[in-house]
Amino acid sequence: MQSAMAEQTTFVDRRQGNADQPVRERRQFTPSYDSARVEVNEMAKAIDEYKMRHRRRFITFEELYDVIAGLGYHK
Repeated sequence: MQSAMAEQTTFVDRRQGNADQPVRERRQFTPSYDSARVEVNEMAKAIDEYKMRHRRRFITFEELYDVIAGLGYHK
């Protein structure tokens, strides 16, 4: 029974984060935006902003359409 108690005291909850390590943002696109096309960089930034605002790691096609329409593109 003591071995079970010892195992519980060594458990580290990684969901809480570590104060010694910086918090990394997890993004689908890298924040470098180094495309030669300005429009592509603008869309990547808009997608990242949407994901940060809505706390989403990945977005659906409908959400992607909303981001693109928000940039002024239309069919």
